[in-house]
Parts: sequence; C-alpha cells; structure tokens
Amino acid sequence: MSNPQQFLLPDVGEGLTEAEIVTWSVRPGDTVEVNQVLVEVETAKAVVELPSPYAGVVIALHAEVGDSLDVGKPLITIGSAAVAPAQQQSDPEQAALLVGYGPQEQGTRRRRGAPAAPSPEAKNDGLPRAAAKPPVRKLAKDLGVDLATVSPTGPGGTVTRDDVHRAAERTPTAPTAPIAAEPAAETRVPIRGVRKHTAAAMVASAFTAPHVTEFITVDVTATMRLRELVAGRREFRDVRVTPLLFFARALLIGLAKTPEANSSWDEGAQEIVLKHYVNLGVAAATDRGLVVPNIKNADRMSLRELADALAELTATARSGRTSPQAMQGGTVTLTNVGVFGVDTGTPILNPGEAAILAVGAIRRMPWVVQDDRGEECIEPRWVTQLALSFDHRLMDGKQGSELLADVAAVLHEPGLALL
Repeated sequence: MSNPQQFLLPDVGEGLTEAEIVTWSVRPGDTVEVNQVLVEVETAKAVVELPSPYAGVVIALHAEVGDSLDVGKPLITIGSAAVAPAQQQSDPEQAALLVGYGPQEQGTRRRRGAPAAPSPEAKNDGLPRAAAKPPVRKLAKDLGVDLATVSPTGPGGTVTRDDVHRAAERTPTAPTAPIAAEPAAETRVPIRGVRKHTAAAMVASAFTAPHVTEFITVDVTATMRLRELVAGRREFRDVRVTPLLFFARALLIGLAKTPEANSSWDEGAQEIVLKHYVNLGVAAATDRGLVVPNIKNADRMSLRELADALAELTATARSGRTSPQAMQGGTVTLTNVGVFGVDTGTPILNPGEAAILAVGAIRRMPWVVQDDRGEECIEPRWVTQLALSFDHRLMDGKQGSELLADVAAVLHEPGLALL
C-alpha cells in the first residue's frame, strides 16, 4: 500500500445512515493489521466493532468519541508502514484531517453534551486522546483522574480500570467544598442510538398499522409442571429452561393454525405477504434501550434448539452485542413484560409485522377448578395474562381471537400440542 488509504464508514446494517463513535482501539502512529479492530460504533440498532480493511500505520482519525458520522464519510486514514506517520502528516492538508485539527469534516456531528475538539494549541504536541472504553472513562471522571496523565497498560495501549485506580491513588484529594452545589432542576438526555431508532419505529407503527389488542387470563399450572419436568431431563441440564420457552413454543403452534399472524402488508404492491417461515422476535430491555433480535426459522426447531437460541439471544442482548443482522427479518414478536412484575400491557407492533404477544407476570392465585368428582372448588394455581396486538388490516377479530385462544389452550393443557 504505497498511498494512504481512507476507510469510509460502512453501512453496518440495512439502511442505516449514521453511527456514533463509542471508542477507538487505535491512535495515530499505531501499526495495524488487516481485520484488527479499529473502532466501536453505535448505530440505531447495535454496537458494532469495525475491523481494518488495510494493513499499515494509522495516519488520522476523522472523528472523536461522541461524534456522529454519516455512512460513506472518512473514518480513518491508514498509510504504508514504510513511511513514518510524522512524514505522512507533513502535508498541511493531510494534517488538517487529524482529530481536533482544522475545521470539522462535513458529515460529522457532535452529539449534544459531548466535549468540543480542542485546538492544536490546547493539545500537548498534538497527542491523541487517551484510548479507553466508556466505563473506564466514566470511572476516571468519577475519581477526578485526567486520562491524559495515565500510563496505559492494557492491550493496544488502552487505559484499564486498574490504571485509573493507580492514578487516583497518586492524585491529591481536593478539599471538600463547604456548601454542596444546588442540584440541577432538569437533565437533558440526547436521543440517539437504539432509543432514537425505537422511538421512530414505534411512532411509524402506531400511526401506520391499525392496532387491536385482546386479552386472556389463563391457568398455566400444567405448563409450570412441564417446565420442571423438562428442566430435570438430561438433555436440558446444561441450558436454562424458562417459562418463556414454553410461551414461545405455544405461539409457534398457534401460528400454524393462523398463518395471517405471520404475514406483512405490502402497500406498494397492494398485497398481503404470507411468510412460510417464522423468525421469532424476542423483545429485550437493555441498558441501551429496547432491542428485538429474532430467532431465524424458529418454527423448525426442536424444544432444545429453541431453548439454546433463546439463551444465546438473551445473553447477547444483555452484553450489548446484538448485531444488526439479528434484528432484521422478524415476522412476529414475543415480549415478556412479566419480568417487571406487570400483569399485562398493550404492546405496539414491530414495524412490518402482523402480531405481537405480551406475557404478563405468572402469579400464584386462587382459581376455580373441578375436583375428581366434577364439583367446583377453589385451588391455588399458576395464572398469567396474555395480550395479543395485531394489525387489523391483516387479521380480522375472529383470526386474532382464535390465535390468542389457541395459545392459551396449549399453555393451559400442553398435551394439546400432541394433537
């Protein structure tokens, strides 16, 4: 590679137009290899690591942590390893591309509240910003440690939590202020990333698809017993068997009888598209907001395969590593509001889908049952509420009601799944 190469911000997800810089893993002067991780960016759907398409020496970073960059704009410039970065940066036009130098590039926007790029005079000999992940930066801020003064010991010259703690021990403690500062009356949080995408999607769904929501209360005692039996089996001992697994299976069984719930509306073609596969979306609340990754071809999975897929989906979502691809192509969604102690809700459809099923908290409640003699009596049972929202363009009330009743019937008596 004789000439410097610019790596443009790629579209890391279907139709995404921008991404925010979360953390850089390299700095100017670093030598990088092909496929080495350069930067972590947050899109409207996920946090994604971008690998280097080139080998060489980093000449310039074209955005700082907190900047929002348009797809197709320069992200980083990498030069030949045979030429020293200082020599490559001697060109004044090239030097102006360094982060914090010269005018900000078109297509780069700083989110509200992010620190402004310092001028060349404000930087010590043009040193780049210390490389550290966001949690480490927050720790340094909380402890009053200037990351520029910390000696990094982490991989690739990154600052670690231990580095910050050691620096904090050497930093003199400032005297306590005699009067505490007055707390702010308001806090403004920038709308970005997953929250921005979710807000736009929910508004589009609410004002495009005519929603109908129906509810049913069901005794799921038999399903809870089945869960215990399955969890005790040898082939399930190394996977977590949750009630959600059986709610997912019940929904898949119900969809086989009501295929309209697994369809989409094509406005341009004026057609209803019936899907002959089920990509089951599972709504997951994360620190970054709501994400809805989906399990591809869930209807073709065994119970064990479905349990594995749910476990992997949940773990990935909680770690903030759900890929954009995992959130594309969903056909129907399951959301578990019961984990928050909520009995029910009116879920909003995921855009492009016909139905979403909400599962409420499973509670021990008094319930009227028939004893062995056929007489009614009251017993404590495991009870939950289900709420089904559907697109009334795609499903009539009869179809929505039948789907909800079928799901409830399987959960009340799992043996019906054998029919």
